[in-house]
Amino acid sequence: MANTVDYAIVADIGGTNARFSRVNLNSLNLDKVAVYPCATFASLADALAHYQQEQQLSNLKHVAIAIACPVNGDSISMTNFHWNFSVSAMQQQLGLERLLVMNDFTAVAMSLPALTKNDKVQLGNGTAQSHLPMAVLGAGTGLGVAHLISVNNQFIPLPGEGGHVDWAAQTEQEWFIQQVLRKEYGHVSPERVLSGPGLEAIYRALALHRQLDVAPLSAGEIGSLALQGSSELASATVAQFFASLGSIAGDLALTLSAFGGVYVAGGIAPKLLPLMAASDFRTRFEAKGRFSAFNRQIATYIVTAPQPGLLGAAVYLKQSLAS
Repeated sequence: MANTVDYAIVADIGGTNARFSRVNLNSLNLDKVAVYPCATFASLADALAHYQQEQQLSNLKHVAIAIACPVNGDSISMTNFHWNFSVSAMQQQLGLERLLVMNDFTAVAMSLPALTKNDKVQLGNGTAQSHLPMAVLGAGTGLGVAHLISVNNQFIPLPGEGGHVDWAAQTEQEWFIQQVLRKEYGHVSPERVLSGPGLEAIYRALALHRQLDVAPLSAGEIGSLALQGSSELASATVAQFFASLGSIAGDLALTLSAFGGVYVAGGIAPKLLPLMAASDFRTRFEAKGRFSAFNRQIATYIVTAPQPGLLGAAVYLKQSLAS
């Protein structure tokens, strides 16, 4: 069925905030963006109904929602918040013609083909081939990972839990960090170092490694000190973060031959972009032994688009309506 819908509502629901927007499905332009604390509403349906009423959009009956939890069927239960709901029941309750619900990183993956040159910054060499597999990882509260493939002029997202595989130490410093985290968590995954809590963990571990007595800092504080260049320990923490991020990004590139490009999303990398550009991210991305030349051909980008989750939900809905 051809897409005859001009406007729809898209949402990106996290454990703390719910973001909503109207989208023009022809241009994929987002407007009427609103952000609400999830705790303000008893349910997601209440939040969506409030948005429709506040923005006078009750006439829009097509909605796509990206949400921070597994999406494996009709029953949705958020990982880090108490909202849970039935997709079919919510659709009926709100009188919607179509309600699509997807994992938040599925939406980020779907945003990749729609990113403009102003929505991303390339680090290093390599040329992206848009019809070939893409990979995306995003460090924020956790570490999201997904791939995207093109099949018969449609994009198919391949979400996964790659943030929870084994983290492999490659230097003496990383070995020390790994031992510290193993004592704390048992299993050490990439998410334990490549996330906001991961930045804090690296900072604590490097302080122990250097036998420094320092107070714990938040990820935001560590990033600010590193950007200012006022703390050698904070700078070393961020440098280690980006080195490890480059290694994991390179692993994703190899896993599915991601000649469509490897994209770094999430809240951390864009904020620390000046430090990332000067880091070992790309060196470690390419450092794959016999396959270093292979990865050298693959482009890496930092996603700077303000709302990739909303954009990806819109792309997913547009593709669904057109099929």
